[in-house]
Amino acid sequence: MARYLRICIFILAAAVLITSGCVSTGKFEKMEADKNQEIANLQKDKGSLQKQKGDLENQKATLEKDNADLKQQISSLEQEKSSSQEQVAALEKEKASLAESSQQSQKQYDALVQNLSQEVEKGQLEVKQYKNMLAVNLAEQIFFDSGKADLKKGGKDVLKKVGDVLKGYENKVIMVVGHTDNVPVAKTLQAKFPSNWELSVARATNVVRYLQDVGVPPERMIASGRAQYNPVAANDTPEGRQKNRRIEVMLIDKGVVSEVTKTAN
Repeated sequence: MARYLRICIFILAAAVLITSGCVSTGKFEKMEADKNQEIANLQKDKGSLQKQKGDLENQKATLEKDNADLKQQISSLEQEKSSSQEQVAALEKEKASLAESSQQSQKQYDALVQNLSQEVEKGQLEVKQYKNMLAVNLAEQIFFDSGKADLKKGGKDVLKKVGDVLKGYENKVIMVVGHTDNVPVAKTLQAKFPSNWELSVARATNVVRYLQDVGVPPERMIASGRAQYNPVAANDTPEGRQKNRRIEVMLIDKGVVSEVTKTAN
């Protein structure tokens, strides 16, 4: 019996020891599983953080590019602003120059009318003002006989006074243009003037030569003819044809003539 009891006690002790060992192994395995899960979670978090880091770096690069683009736009806008300010200043300067030029032209027109007032009143000439020029229209019958280009004495007297006035306009180019009506040159005169072209040019040339004789600088003058192709009235009445037979003396700004010459060249 005693021996039997010792055997039971041994078996019971062994069972207790075995049971205690199983519990410890289970706890260890659970702890190991928990740690493995924690490691997995940390690795997952690490991957997420790395992705966030990559996203932030991309955002940083985008923001830096946007910042560079914005600086470029600001620089362009500043250049445009500077250019606009220069254009405004140039326009203001041009406006002031035009206003001054307009006042000067008005003064020149008034002075020209005043100096030639007697001839204007007699109907020997007419003074007109345009944007960039003044014009003195000379009545043809005072200066030339029909179909001829030689200046008459009465015309020379008027033209001398016109020349004395023109000398004072040193900033002007003087263009003398001959005009006729549409009546053909008489056959008896066609040997000298085949058409109104030659007649109008000859008349303008003789006016220029006379103005040179009375002291107008020749380098400031231009002679040309338009024949019947620039009428100011209808050619179907005697009064209209008389108006078309004329000599125009135009005072043109040197700058305008220079610009036209450059364009032509």
